[in-house]
Amino acid sequence: MIERRSFDGLGGADHGWLKAKHHFSFADYRDPKRMGWGALRVWNDDEIASHEGFPPHPHADMEIITYVREGAITHQDNLGNSGRTTAGDVQIMSAGSGIRHAEYNLEPGATRIFQIWILPTRQGGQPSWGAKPFPKGDRSGQFVSLASGFAEDAEALPIRADARVLGATLKTGETAEYALGEGRHAYLVPAQGAVEVNGVRIGARDGAAIRDEAMLSVRALEDAELVLVDAA
Repeated sequence: MIERRSFDGLGGADHGWLKAKHHFSFADYRDPKRMGWGALRVWNDDEIASHEGFPPHPHADMEIITYVREGAITHQDNLGNSGRTTAGDVQIMSAGSGIRHAEYNLEPGATRIFQIWILPTRQGGQPSWGAKPFPKGDRSGQFVSLASGFAEDAEALPIRADARVLGATLKTGETAEYALGEGRHAYLVPAQGAVEVNGVRIGARDGAAIRDEAMLSVRALEDAELVLVDAA
């Protein structure tokens, strides 16, 4: 089962400094049919204006993954963590028992991100933050784990979830495959470029909600940059 969710049909909000599209119910956008996909709870497509951002605010009991598509995001939190994550790279935050953080675009132009929230396998615990570069060349023609709750994904950023976040870059005509375990939920969004997923066309920034598909075959109709979540 592959359900295409068009970018134009997503919920969203325009706050001036923030233009957001929501693949799932979030903030003032409510759709009882889109409350999550397995353990995946939020996938926001955000555009943040230059020298704007999210002021300090709290979170708890959520794994928050930020994939930077363009520009850069600068993080600060009450644990003393700080860092700047640039386009193509990833930061993770395990909110645990509670963390207060801020995310700002300190760049001269707009920053565009995917913000992904995944339910943790357990509540509480010490909060943490981390970031890592993932060169696009290393994921050319294949899916590479960017953040993962599985020990075998040793090169990925660690999250406390029965899930992994993967990335791939494909040239026009290239195909990448991914085996999806029984009972798993997958959600794929092309950051750029159109693809076919098991024959279903998914345009840039559309979502593909997938289950009951043992193998995903993703063929690029254009040069494409992909983000995929595999969750319980």
